[in-house]
Amino acid sequence: MTTPTRLQQDIAERILQMVREDGLEAGAWLNENSAARRLNVSRTPVRAALDYLAGQGVVRRHPNKGVELLSTPTTTAGNGGNPDATELAMVKIAHDRETGQLPDDISELEVMRRYELGRPEVQRLLARLADLDMVERKPGYGWRFLHDPRDPSAHDERYRFRLLIEPMALLEPGFSLEQGWIDEMRARHRETLERPWREASSIGFYEMNADFHEGLAAASGNRYIHSAIRRQNQLRRLSNYDWVFGFERVVVNCREHLQMLDCLEAGDRELASALMRSHLQRASQLRRANGFD
Repeated sequence: MTTPTRLQQDIAERILQMVREDGLEAGAWLNENSAARRLNVSRTPVRAALDYLAGQGVVRRHPNKGVELLSTPTTTAGNGGNPDATELAMVKIAHDRETGQLPDDISELEVMRRYELGRPEVQRLLARLADLDMVERKPGYGWRFLHDPRDPSAHDERYRFRLLIEPMALLEPGFSLEQGWIDEMRARHRETLERPWREASSIGFYEMNADFHEGLAAASGNRYIHSAIRRQNQLRRLSNYDWVFGFERVVVNCREHLQMLDCLEAGDRELASALMRSHLQRASQLRRANGFD
C-alpha cells in the first residue's frame, strides 16, 4: 500500500474526529461531499484520506453507493488519549469565551494550564478551532479569537437577518435538493435522537444543525444566500457549542428539521418556508429568554 502523505493523514484524522463528534457507529455511511464541505477542503484530499482509511480497514467503499464505516474509532489517528478530551475542552473553551472568562488573545501555555491538557492535545485543539474559523494564529506567538464574546444586543439583529433570508431561500426559483442529501440529513437527525446525550454532544449537534441550514442555503442556487448563511454559522459556533438548553430542545430542533425535510421532499416549499420561519422565531425567543445570542 502506498505511504499516505501528511495531508492525507491529517484529513483522515479530522474525518475520524468528525465521526466521533457525530457519534457515528459501524454501519453508518460517510459522504465525500459533506465531509469536504465540513472540513473546508476539496473532495480530492477527502477521497484520498478515505482510501487511506479503507486500507486500514476503518471504512469500505461500495460502488455507486458510498463509503461505509466499518469500525468506530476510539481515538484519532496517532492520538492515544481520551477520545472525548478535545470535544470536552472545546465545550469548556466555548463556555469560558462566551461568558467573558477568556480574553481575545490566548497562548498554548495558558490553554494547557487552564484545561489540564498536554501540548500535543492543545496544538490539535487549536488547529481544530482554526479550521472552524474560531481562532487564528498571531504573527510570531499566540492565538486570537476571531469573533467577539456573546453580545445579547446582537441577538435580535442576527435572528431578524436569518428570518429575512432563510425562509425565502426555500422559495428561490432555482431551489433544488439532491435526494442523497435529504437521506443523509434525515439519518443524521435520527441518530442524534437515538444516541445518549453527553456534554460533548453539543459539538456534533451544532455541526449537524449548521450543515442542515447551509445545505438548504446552497440548494437555493443563490450564491449570496449561501455565503450569508455560511458566515452566520461561523458567528454562531461558539455560542452553540456552549449549549445549555438540554436534550429536550435538541429533540424539538430535530423534529422541526425533519418536518421541513418531509415538506421539501414532497415539493411543498411554501409550507417548508413557513415552518422555517416558525423554527427560527421559536429559537430566537428561547435564546432571548435565557439571555443568549
